[in-house]
Amino acid sequence: MNIHEYQAKELLKSYGVPVPAGGVAFNPIQAAQVAEEVGGSRWVVKAQIHAGGRGKAGGVKLVSSIDEVKKVADAMIGTRLVTHQTGPEGSVVQRVWVEHASQIKQEFYLGFVIDRGCQRITVIASSEGGVDIEDVAAASPEKIIKEVIDPAIGLRDFQCRKVATAIGLKGKLMPQMVKLMKSIYRCMRDKDALQAEINPLAVVAGEEDQLMVLDAKFNFDDNALYRQRAVTEMRDLSEEDHKEVEASGHGLNYIALDGNIGCIVNGAGLAMATLDAITLHGGRPANFLDVGGGASPEKVTNACRIVLEDPNVTCILVNIFAGINRCDWIAKGLIQACDALKIKVPLVVRLAGTNVEEGRKILAESGLAFITAENLDAAAAKAVATVNG
Repeated sequence: MNIHEYQAKELLKSYGVPVPAGGVAFNPIQAAQVAEEVGGSRWVVKAQIHAGGRGKAGGVKLVSSIDEVKKVADAMIGTRLVTHQTGPEGSVVQRVWVEHASQIKQEFYLGFVIDRGCQRITVIASSEGGVDIEDVAAASPEKIIKEVIDPAIGLRDFQCRKVATAIGLKGKLMPQMVKLMKSIYRCMRDKDALQAEINPLAVVAGEEDQLMVLDAKFNFDDNALYRQRAVTEMRDLSEEDHKEVEASGHGLNYIALDGNIGCIVNGAGLAMATLDAITLHGGRPANFLDVGGGASPEKVTNACRIVLEDPNVTCILVNIFAGINRCDWIAKGLIQACDALKIKVPLVVRLAGTNVEEGRKILAESGLAFITAENLDAAAAKAVATVNG
């Protein structure tokens, strides 16, 4: 689960991490009020969507008057912002974040991610902040610093100092960096986050130079949300595909893709293999949908309905290797779906595993025009042939 930048900053602030003074606004009048409350003579107005690259797309503006704040907020709110992470369809801006414009002296990148290789939280830092870290890694990999955190003892001061030194921080900024890194790590650990990204982390001018988080991104473990009520309340469903939201309510794992062959599969591994098989035969999957274990006929019906909400779907491929599931349940669910939803598109079905013979018999005796296959390769080939005419 992702949250907005302003929510990430508020969360970090609660852990003592320095962030610029600011507030969220849902209309131009609120934006002007926030700017007046923040004070100063310059402000930054930022579009709030769940995507990076907002600055390049015109979603971050520096302004120097209250009237400009209102005009920029009015121009942003309600428009569709297209970045390299949103895809060509973009994302509608429903709110903006207005903050005091800091006098930036230097920018850095700081991230905390779970390294699947070593199965530990790893710090990633770079002296090149304010730009895409992927570009830095590709062009100048020597500028990327990594530090693995031992979960038994946590992030140590010497590791923080090591990272700070590597990116060029020294003097009074060193203890600030130690405190900031340990606070972010504590926040990530407490809230079951999978990723905490600060880009940029900046040195800003003042009476004394100070480290400041100017942009922040968090990604949380969906499987841990049951114990993170405060995090769950930050969820913005309008930023998510409505089919994915609905699917999660039925215990289904759904991800929309851009093809025309709908996929209903049990198990994430088998789902990925199904997508690969469709692509191998020259087709394009329209979604990833995992019905999980113990799929009842009602669950299968809901899965079909959600897949068919995509107008691009011209065929559905059902690929079930039953273990906890039962093929007869799946077969009954498909028949129930055909009756309830009046499915017009072809249904290609491959069943294997528990009660497979019963499942195949139910499909054969249904009187419905199911296209059956013995294995995944044959099922994918038939689905692709169906959509290609």
